[in-house]
Amino acid sequence: MWSGPRNLSTALMRSFGARADTRVVDEPLYAHYLRVTGLDHPGREEILARHETDWRKVVRQLTEEPLPPGKRVFFQKHMAHHLLDGLRGPWLDKLVHAFLIREPAGMLASLLKVWPQAGLADTGLPQQWGLFESLAQKLGHTPPVLDAADLARDPRGQLSALCERIGIDFDPAMLRWAKGPRESDGVWGPHWYGRVYETTGFEPFEPGSGEVAPRHAGLLEDCRILYARLHAHRLRG
Repeated sequence: MWSGPRNLSTALMRSFGARADTRVVDEPLYAHYLRVTGLDHPGREEILARHETDWRKVVRQLTEEPLPPGKRVFFQKHMAHHLLDGLRGPWLDKLVHAFLIREPAGMLASLLKVWPQAGLADTGLPQQWGLFESLAQKLGHTPPVLDAADLARDPRGQLSALCERIGIDFDPAMLRWAKGPRESDGVWGPHWYGRVYETTGFEPFEPGSGEVAPRHAGLLEDCRILYARLHAHRLRG
């Protein structure tokens, strides 16, 4: 699942993690991304110390390691901007790909609260669109796209549609989960997942959550252009 930040991606990871047959992994390329870019994200030093920074080792974990007993689905939550130049390769052909997007005003309002320096590349939208186009050309059909607002409004319908597209059965267990952190969460969880820790299921977006300061108008417009391209291919539920 290729997402940008603040797109309900952790809630979606919780949803798949609630399946008895599924293993989840949280942003496995994040530590490599921080090491290469030098960005001073919240919790940077702990992330580098606790998570694998060699993308080749990460790729082997994602594509070659057997699943634990009783697991048959491997849900990988990826931030699209973590897929830096040079990381694309044959390993991606071993995965089934899907995309998670969110209307840019709400996404940016949430992202800028945590990362005020964020630019277009930090939203993941350019990387999502580039990967989407590449996959569509290679596959001969478009990969599934989930819109976070649709997912929040109709979790059952959207998750059912997603599961059908990726070739697994929908499990009603995906609609509810227990509060709190998980062992599978990255160590960055306390910096980014505070709201998710309090949830037990998908919740509608709050009114007024998409207010972006005028100084970010250009960034917002750039995001909307890319979002619209992906949104045209969204699952209808």
